[in-house]
Amino acid sequence: MITRRSFLKKAAASSLLIGAGSFPIHAMSDAELVHLTILHTNDVHSRIEAFPEGKRAGLGGAAKRAKLIQQIRAEQEHVLLLDAGDIFQGTPYFNYFGGELEFQLMSKMGYDAATIGNHDFDAGIDGLHKQLPHAKFPFIISNYDWKDNLMNGKTKNHTVFEKGGIRIGVLGVGIELDGLVPQKLIGDTQYLDPIQCANKEAAILKNDLKCDYVICLSHLGFSYESEKVDDIQLAKNTRNIDLIIGGHTHTFMERPDVQYNADNEKVLINQVGWAGIMLGRLDIVFEKSKRKKCTACENLPIQ
Repeated sequence: MITRRSFLKKAAASSLLIGAGSFPIHAMSDAELVHLTILHTNDVHSRIEAFPEGKRAGLGGAAKRAKLIQQIRAEQEHVLLLDAGDIFQGTPYFNYFGGELEFQLMSKMGYDAATIGNHDFDAGIDGLHKQLPHAKFPFIISNYDWKDNLMNGKTKNHTVFEKGGIRIGVLGVGIELDGLVPQKLIGDTQYLDPIQCANKEAAILKNDLKCDYVICLSHLGFSYESEKVDDIQLAKNTRNIDLIIGGHTHTFMERPDVQYNADNEKVLINQVGWAGIMLGRLDIVFEKSKRKKCTACENLPIQ
């Protein structure tokens, strides 16, 4: 269990103490603080069982992930569990069950929200729609326009969670599908500019809905050498987003990348590779009265 002392020790040792106006956490009582733990995955790609052989033998698997999540929830009062897309495709489980098993297992693990990746269209938009009843959590994405197809009204542009009096807003953005997914699989889904959409939703969350912390679930990819929109560009060209939980590029990160947004405020970007090999974990301590915060990260292997 993470206490104030262990939080400070871990943050100091790994140079991960990141504050929006840092505050003397060591001098404050537990009654003045709220501890939020954010757990996340991305690009699990239907990896239901651990890798059976090779250099990844024994890594990953839904059962081990569920056990680790359960352990953390037993230790921490305020936990959010999120996914950044590409839940589908990669093992015969998807070919046989079409995504039903993946959504059922995530629901049993208690996922709070997820966004949609390009491989989540691999059974077509009708295949994705068919599996939605098995997901007991919302899908959040703001830059896919579904108005002319059966996904209309099935996703949210944003949502808000409240943990210990702290309001956490979550929005989502997805990658350009043209060139990644055959047109027949996405139908008339319209792709909208992710930076514009993220700015719009983040402003609503921070200003209108009074969120203390805003998370963007992104399936754009961490970084490209081309002008293709990535998480770094997203961070630099938006406002009001505190954390980007990324996917698509299968980037294993030991600790979050730090960028500065359009208002020169820090934005964290974190991603945990692929295939459910790791579980992302960020521990954020909020000061109740001033809404300042400190963050420590420890991405955890699932083994």
